[in-house]
Amino acid sequence: MVLAAGMSRRMKSSAAGPKQLLRLSGKTLVQHALDNVQRSRVDEIVLVLGFAADAVLKQIAADGVRVILNSEYAQGMGTSLRTGLSVLSTSVKAAFVLLADQPFVRPETLDQMIASHLESAAEITIPLFKGFRGNPLLLDRAVFPELMGLSGDVGCRAIFGSHTQGIHKIEVDDPGILLDIDSVEDFERLNRPGWAAELASLPDVESRAGLATGRPELVIVGRDAVARALAKLARVLQFTVTLVDPLLTLDDLPEADRVLHVLDFTGLPAAERYVVVASRGQCDEEAVEQALRGSAAYIALLANKKRAQEVLNHLRSEGISEDKLNGVRAPAGLKIGAESPEEIALSILAEIVAERRGGVFRE
Repeated sequence: MVLAAGMSRRMKSSAAGPKQLLRLSGKTLVQHALDNVQRSRVDEIVLVLGFAADAVLKQIAADGVRVILNSEYAQGMGTSLRTGLSVLSTSVKAAFVLLADQPFVRPETLDQMIASHLESAAEITIPLFKGFRGNPLLLDRAVFPELMGLSGDVGCRAIFGSHTQGIHKIEVDDPGILLDIDSVEDFERLNRPGWAAELASLPDVESRAGLATGRPELVIVGRDAVARALAKLARVLQFTVTLVDPLLTLDDLPEADRVLHVLDFTGLPAAERYVVVASRGQCDEEAVEQALRGSAAYIALLANKKRAQEVLNHLRSEGISEDKLNGVRAPAGLKIGAESPEEIALSILAEIVAERRGGVFRE
């Protein structure tokens, strides 16, 4: 299923029209997605349209593709999932959920995931690149009824918590699983010649010259506003700041002293280490597990209580001991009524300082 029904609210208005029709190398984003699927082993392709459906149909070649209209697209992704699933053939054993704003997922990656599913019979197959979770997902028919029950702006992740034993992760050599286009900046970057070669040449660890030694290290997984506020404040407090991201560089992240491009903390130098996972669901489980298996003095997960419990349950199923799981701070930070990214960052750094200095401020 290729989902292309959304209104792209996070993408500012564009003279080129709907996001689905933005052009890379002369082709629309949705056409790239369709072409990649058609070159794979996939047997049946369903394209779910909604917003600007007529305009999209006029600019794509959809031979061999079943096009279905989601009239409730304004209510969110859950409605597109239901619409696509409702028209799949009864012979379908599993289905990809591919987003139209992911134009770089290779056909070989889809084939690799299909082969993995046929071998493992997993309920949910998730691709990883350098340890980072990406899309598309491959979903076994066994979970279709739950997906049909989704509503509103809710995606497949909503069912993960009840399938921790049925999730299978597969490492793929395809950065395209991480590359979606949510903003004008994303589009301009990926439309620039040479970006693929730059991405392929990134080292596992990138550090600034003359980096001071002997300082405590704050490792931040994520790049949202809270992550960046954390990095800025941590530098004021004389921490070495390591941001963990597979795609961004030191040039993109002036707040960082170091960038880790692979989700593997063993590549970092020995240090007094504090870890904050602020990946907003992208790689929460993987990042917390890396911190727990290392020697972090402090581990915090920026997530609501339900999401935090899902992460801990998953790690429990992976054999992480209860003693270690009890050390994960979730929700993260001291209770100071924080609301803005800067206030949330302050509450987390205050908790880290209390941990370092032996203070007891948590309820």
